[in-house]
Amino acid sequence: MVFDSLFGFFSNDLAIDLGTANTLIYKKGRGVVCNEPSVVAVEKGGFGGRRKVVAVGTEAKEMLGRTPESITAIRPMKDGVIADFEMTEEMLRVLIRKATRGRSLFRPRIIICVPHGITEVERRAVRESAESAGAREVFLIGEPMAAAIGAGLPVAEPLGNMILAIGGGTTEIGVISMKGIVYSESVRLGGDKMDEAVASYVRRRHNVMIGDRTAEQIKIAVGNAMPSADPEYVEAKGRDLVHGFPKSIVISESEVHEALTEPINQILEVVRRALEKCPPELSGDIVERGITMVGGGALLKNLDIRIAREVGIPTRVAEDPLSAVVVGSGQVLDRLEELREVVLR
Repeated sequence: MVFDSLFGFFSNDLAIDLGTANTLIYKKGRGVVCNEPSVVAVEKGGFGGRRKVVAVGTEAKEMLGRTPESITAIRPMKDGVIADFEMTEEMLRVLIRKATRGRSLFRPRIIICVPHGITEVERRAVRESAESAGAREVFLIGEPMAAAIGAGLPVAEPLGNMILAIGGGTTEIGVISMKGIVYSESVRLGGDKMDEAVASYVRRRHNVMIGDRTAEQIKIAVGNAMPSADPEYVEAKGRDLVHGFPKSIVISESEVHEALTEPINQILEVVRRALEKCPPELSGDIVERGITMVGGGALLKNLDIRIAREVGIPTRVAEDPLSAVVVGSGQVLDRLEELREVVLR
């Protein structure tokens, strides 16, 4: 007990939202200290065939689709889980060093947010990556619980709280009451699938191939979950598939709405299933208290209004949807003894 207190005093305990699109780090007592894209740029064919890390985070994301043959920019997380163990470890090591500024008397305790439905093998991979990156002790927390705590929902009370977290790789929905997850579902659908849908639509409709970053920029600029009476427009650049030359096109808000129809419908289906499977007593609470949305996908224009209209339940976007998950994980870290029950065994 005394040693734990000393460790807590001298170490830099961290909470990490290890996301498909972005990795956020919360430092105990300081709040969110790091928000970087989950991208690693590596140089191929190094000594002994080992890949040499060239850049991590924002600098690496700028290289996506723009690197020479000797360098490749990769995303080590896919659909909310680790796709490249070695690069995830390297990315965590760099970001942890950045968050702690490289100064710590003891190795930090780390709590990491993971999709609630991941397998034991995937959980072990997350633990081992964090330990290899320098963690003294690793805890895991399910994303719906972390998101609900970060959004300020009363998870300890005997009330039904519904949280919808739309990240880069996964969409998670959870019904939470008395520090426990009563129902949850995780589907491998999120911002990345929306970007793919936009790129696919542009390819079919305009015969132009665009990159993932361009598709994401189009979605952010004019993405809309509902038809617009006065649509906006955005210019995009890509490669003409007929002649092979660079080409600029103008894309309307209405076109992007049409492109996003399928992923939005899939999200709506997830919400409907959760409402159908929710216990009757908690359903009454949800009708009264509504659905809370977090994650980057929650920022899609009018998505909250679309969900509310489709399911007939008030839906709101959390005050800080991008940081809710890591802030919730950080609050658990700050009050670990009080909230130990929410940590995954």
